Parts: sequence; C-alpha cells; structure tokens
Amino acid sequence: MEKVLKALGVKELNIGCATGKNYFANGDIIESYSPVDGKLIAKVQTANAADYEKVVQVASEAFKVWRNVPAPKRGEIVRQYGEKLRAKKADLGKLVSYEMGKSYQEGLGEVQEMIDICDFAVGVSRQLYGLTMHSERESHRMYEQWHPMGIVGIISAFNFPVAVWNWNTALAWICGDVCIWKPSSKVPLCAVACHNIWNEVAAENNLPEGISCLLVSPGAIGEKMCEDGRVPLVSATGSTRVGRIVGTKVAQRFGRSILELGGNNAIILSQHADLQVCLPGIVFGAVGTAGQRCTSTRRLIIHEDIYDDVKQKLINAYKQLRIGDPLDENNHVGPLIDKGAVKDYMVSIERVIAEGGKILVPGGVLEGKGYESGCYVKPCIAEAKNDFEIVQHETFAPILYIMKYKTMEEAIALQNGVPQGLSSSIYTLNMREMEQFLSASGSDCGIANVNIGTSGAEIGGAFGGEKETGGGRESGSDSWKAYMRRQTNTINYGTKLTLAQGIKFDF
Repeated sequence: MEKVLKALGVKELNIGCATGKNYFANGDIIESYSPVDGKLIAKVQTANAADYEKVVQVASEAFKVWRNVPAPKRGEIVRQYGEKLRAKKADLGKLVSYEMGKSYQEGLGEVQEMIDICDFAVGVSRQLYGLTMHSERESHRMYEQWHPMGIVGIISAFNFPVAVWNWNTALAWICGDVCIWKPSSKVPLCAVACHNIWNEVAAENNLPEGISCLLVSPGAIGEKMCEDGRVPLVSATGSTRVGRIVGTKVAQRFGRSILELGGNNAIILSQHADLQVCLPGIVFGAVGTAGQRCTSTRRLIIHEDIYDDVKQKLINAYKQLRIGDPLDENNHVGPLIDKGAVKDYMVSIERVIAEGGKILVPGGVLEGKGYESGCYVKPCIAEAKNDFEIVQHETFAPILYIMKYKTMEEAIALQNGVPQGLSSSIYTLNMREMEQFLSASGSDCGIANVNIGTSGAEIGGAFGGEKETGGGRESGSDSWKAYMRRQTNTINYGTKLTLAQGIKFDF
C-alpha cells in the first residue's frame, strides 16, 4: 500500500483543502484508518471557516475565466483527466478498496465509472443543445440556450468515495461550472488522490486555480456551503436525514440541489423467473460492498409457489460466501466502513427479531485472525413483513429481508410500500409481468430493471430516485441540464415593435 500511496501523491500528513495546486488548511487533523485491518493509513489536516471563504473566492474568480472557454475545449480537459485515470486505475482502485473496504474488483469498477463518465462528458461537450421555437409575432425568432451556473458544491458519501464526485464534476466542467468538493471525512485520502490527479491535468494545460477545489472538513463546512448564495447548485449524496438538511438550507436561499439519498430496494422474484440467472444477481445485490450501496438489495419479494425452494437456495448460497480482506480477490465480502456501522447492523438484527422476524442465516461480528479491525460481519437473511418498522428503514449493511406474495399487484404494492424510491427489479420471463412492472402503475422508483438486480447502474442512464431518495438525477441521459441555467431568447429583426398576445400599446 505504501507504493500505491506514493504513486497517488498521498503523504503521511496531507493537506485537505486546495484550490488546485495551492494547498492550505488551518483546521483540525483527522486520521484515516482502514476498515480492512484497522491500521492508520495517513492523516489529513482539515479546512476551517476561513479556508472555506478563501476557496469560494478563488473558485468564483476561476468561473469568470472557465465559463468563456468553448465547451468542446472544456471537454478536451475532461478527456485528459479520463486518460490520467486510465493510467492510475490500478493504484486508485486499490486505495478505494483499502480505505473504504469494498472489494478490489469493485474498487477498479468505481474508477472505471469515472473513466466512463469522462468519456460520456466529452461527447456531451459538443451537444449542449437548445431549441428553436416559432414566434407568434412576425419578424421574430425565439430560441433557448444553456449557460453555466457558477460554483457547484459536491458533498459525497463514503461508499463511493471517487465515482459519484466525478459523475458531478465531469458534467459540471464541460458545462462551464467550477466545483468545490466536500468528501466524506471517512475516506479523505481517496479525495486527496483524485485532486492530485486533477492537478497534473491543470498544470499541463496552464489552467487557472479554482476550477476544481477540495474541502476535507467537518459537517459544519458542508452546512456553510448549503447556506452560501455564491454556490447556486449543491449536489449531495448521503442519507435521507442529511438530504433533508441540505435540501432545506439550499431551498431557503432559492438555490438548487441534486439529492441522491437513501434506498430500500426490492427485487420481485416471479414464479416465471430463471433461477439460474437471478440467484447471482440477488446475492451480489444483497452482499456486494457489504450492503453499503444505496442500490443494495434490501428486500426480496418471492412468489409463494417458489418461496421455499428459493429460500433454501439462498441459504446454501450464503454458506459459500467468503468474508475477508477485500484486496484478496478470492473473497466476496469485505468489512463495513467502521464500528459505528457494525453497531447499526447489530441493532437492526435485534429489531427485526423483536418485531417478529425469523432469522434464516444468522448475522454477527467476525473475530480472530484477519478480522482484527472489528468491522467484518456475516451477511444475514431474515423472514420479515414489509410493514415492520425496521424493514421500512434503510440499514447500510448486508441484511436481506425476504417475504412472499400471491399476485403481481400485491408484489408491486410491497415493492412500492416504503418511503424510499431508488432502485427496483423484477425477475420474470413473462412479458405481461415485465410490462406491468414497468408501467405507470408499476414500480415507483427512479430505476426499474428486468432480469438484472437493483445494483450496478451504467453511466449512460440518468441515476436517481423518487420519494425520500430525493428526486435528483446524475450521470447520463440529459442530466447535464441540472448544471446549467436555461435562457429563453426572442429576437425582433423587423422594423416595428409587436407585442405578444396581440396587445396594443400606441401613443
């Protein structure tokens, strides 16, 4: 790991506030411990309120320059950043795995998402299209165009320490915005590494300071950003609780927010499903990243005719899971992020039992050689009812609740019967069931899949959810529009003034 840190410019003591190559910080020092082995990786000096003010001032000046750079040329900068990521994919993937705890393959996958969104954004940089509209007035032309907004504040979560930041930055940069990133303080080194990579591109292109800024800091700085009228857009990924704070504070000043919040995702397993296809997707969705994805499968809704058979197959599959060092590619499940997450996991198991659930695959904390960090837990399966209070709640851990259904209408009602609305899935070979699930009276989630699981979105489609998931959209499709302001233009090229709606105003 020492070699990886050196390659990414991560030092024993890092400065967690930067406006580009200019690093400065006057806040407290935080320590980043790996959940893999409990060892200290490195320290980071955080930003304070004065540092925040300096960052915003520098970013504001950078925006005045960056917004006037032609969009395709901004796209070329993003292309170069993507090339740097390709060269550093193995090292950054290992750091993600070691600092966050996800498997090395998932760490590599996360960096690949960054590369993919850079590629996507390069194409979009030549496609920031507006519309031309016909005016009701003679000798008039109407059209709309899109302009950069300014500073985009990005508040990211620990579970995807690099990809979600780049989902935002790649699009914001090509749109002409500048970015200030407040990463999770649980994974600050991944953010430092990404910023170091950006600095290489900035130096090679003689870019001004402030196009990409870093603010490793406590929550108070995040609130300051949400209250700051100089930051027109705040994109926040995290819990529903955090989203309520961000959304409220930003809305109070009439700013915009992109909220990617909690998920309580379900798979409907029809009696017409191909079990050979669905079982790997169910298990990965439930235990991948140790259940710490917002798209992780929390609930499995199984048709009564195949319920007992599927239940036994799942129990047998869980017996084959290997839990351990995520850098060892033979293991399926790594650790939870910290001991706080372990406590939440244990409390959730206790609560499902207290509410009348039945444990099919026991959970628990693993101890002994290889588990010294205290963050490794056993994936758990419980029979439960959808209306249990704990089932209505999102627990960021590998706990799968299973339940049965009789009709497709009942299954969809169960799927939709939670406050969250991020991802959903159905496994079926019945076309009518598939179309019913995807119809307006089907899944109420922002993502609805057929014959694949709830987890593992591609960057080509807009990512986000409904209800308490926040309603935001990031990544593909036309998500770029969230990072720009729309302007409607009317041009009179005639020799007289004509008012709309036929209004007369002569004098």
